[in-house]
Amino acid sequence: MNEWWNSLDALNKAFYMGAGFFSLILLWQFLTSLIGMGGDGADIDVDADMDIDGLDLDNIEAGAIEEAGETIAAFKVLSLRAILAFCTLFCWAAALYLDRDLARSRALVYAFFWGLAGWAVVAALVYGIRRLAESGNLRLATCVGTRGTVYLNIPEQGEGRIRITVSGVVSRVKARSIDGGAIQSGVPVRVARTLDANTVEVEAIPVRDEQKGSE
Repeated sequence: MNEWWNSLDALNKAFYMGAGFFSLILLWQFLTSLIGMGGDGADIDVDADMDIDGLDLDNIEAGAIEEAGETIAAFKVLSLRAILAFCTLFCWAAALYLDRDLARSRALVYAFFWGLAGWAVVAALVYGIRRLAESGNLRLATCVGTRGTVYLNIPEQGEGRIRITVSGVVSRVKARSIDGGAIQSGVPVRVARTLDANTVEVEAIPVRDEQKGSE
């Protein structure tokens, strides 16, 4: 082993070390995803861990902040894993091609295309998984008749968000009030029906009904 390693030139050694380094990170990402730490939860919306309810913002501004947070979070996940896949395959391919005494320029070109292929595959997988979640994979119909809580204020004749369990998963769902009235954050609501794959119609639960339900 030592003889083989000492026979490699500096560039080839660098690629082997890079391949090992990026492989470990990619493996760590995979394992943490399996145990629920990778950030790809099944919620309809990405939880940005921001206490938006505590901010003195109107519903439009808060909604815009949350949507921006979701987009940024999804982009970060996509970019990180796709880049890791690119670096891992690029380093392994370059190291192995150079180990076979292939010309450096040709080895690097081949390695680049291997890395590009890895990036494309991972990007497609992450995008496909997210699209499945957004296309109604959690089935909003399962929450009709159940109770939830307003997460972002529902303005008069407008749209807010509620926190509710959908197919066994606590999710944030777009919501409108059944009578077009405003409902403040923190108010318990009942889902009356679905409006589309991502939006439900809700009604506020009177305090006396909420007390009966908790008894």
